[in-house]
Amino acid sequence: MPGSKSATARSLVLASLAQSPSRLEQPLRARDSDLMVAALRQLGTRIDQSDPAAWTIQPMTEVRPGQTVDCGLAGTVMRFLPALAALASGETRFVGDGPATARPLAGLLDGLRQLGAEIDSDRLPFTLTGPVDGGRAVIDASPSSQFVSGLLLAGASFPAGLELRHQGGPIPSQPHIAMTVQALAARGVAVERPDRTTWRVAPGAIQGRHEVIEPDLTTAAVFLAAALVAGGSVGLPDWPSQSDQPGWAAPQLLSRFGGSWRLDQGCWTMTGDGQLSGAEFDLTDFSELTCVVAALACLATGPSTIRGVGHIRGHETNRLAALSSQLSGLGADCRETADGLTIRPAHLHGGLFRTFEDHRLAHAAALIGLRQTGVELDDVAVVSKTMPDFVTVWQGLLP
Repeated sequence: MPGSKSATARSLVLASLAQSPSRLEQPLRARDSDLMVAALRQLGTRIDQSDPAAWTIQPMTEVRPGQTVDCGLAGTVMRFLPALAALASGETRFVGDGPATARPLAGLLDGLRQLGAEIDSDRLPFTLTGPVDGGRAVIDASPSSQFVSGLLLAGASFPAGLELRHQGGPIPSQPHIAMTVQALAARGVAVERPDRTTWRVAPGAIQGRHEVIEPDLTTAAVFLAAALVAGGSVGLPDWPSQSDQPGWAAPQLLSRFGGSWRLDQGCWTMTGDGQLSGAEFDLTDFSELTCVVAALACLATGPSTIRGVGHIRGHETNRLAALSSQLSGLGADCRETADGLTIRPAHLHGGLFRTFEDHRLAHAAALIGLRQTGVELDDVAVVSKTMPDFVTVWQGLLP
């Protein structure tokens, strides 16, 4: 599996702000990480990728103002780099792909305004003017846990540090915040949690680090799911014994449809017989698995319910609307609810499946295509967002 998108992004940001060089082994090389690398270079970081399996990062001496950052459709770029850019004495312009203008940013940008930044919009494109001093900020992070992570990653670099409080509905995907806190701790930055909605980071140095990036366990889920759909076994080596990645729970969650899994000497193997039962899922903390779970539910013999994922309407596309429309277009009985989907058994057929520039939707279609002939993707290249060789690896699973 490729390196974790989430871990690669966090490590690149922290390495850029560190007091000494860092080395990242097995990082993700895909569109999202390429956009992050390009943006950090513009802002003053030196990144040597001459060895594609081990990057060396020389931290920025100061954040370079006057740059235009292309976020593409990458949530990590549009939500992690504004706080870093706010350290510069001057303007930074943030732009992105067309669909990126619909992705939520208001809570994050409101927090930066409270910390001293000037920002001319609540969505992409926007211009941010720094520097900020840091201090206290109260935000609504219910649309995305990345609002919290983006501020925490730069918190130790603010002259006054950071005290961040969330005020609003439940924060989704909280394991990603735990991943951020762990990444900071590994570099000598302590994050205090006086209560469940508050984080404190004192100003101080961030240490450089030599680390090995974990495999992307969320992308791994579609390969594990293939064993349940088609029958047989799929094994994934180098699986960590413990991880803050939400995808770490994928084997346990997916096995609710049937099948079994085992972890043996770092290789996680899923085995199935092609028979899927319906199940209920609360994916509040695991929303990145929604597309895979929805595809499996369409192939099950009983009804399934997915809840806790209303916030994914603000992901690369409105994933709930896209899943409902595109799976229904293949004959599925897939309906939106306020915070998820209900899926009942129905007779599937082939047809065009639109991805809306969303790599996870392509994964869902790939799973349906293991069972149903005639499924056609409108844009298979979208998988390059997190795994450029997805098609090659996927075809390698097939007899």
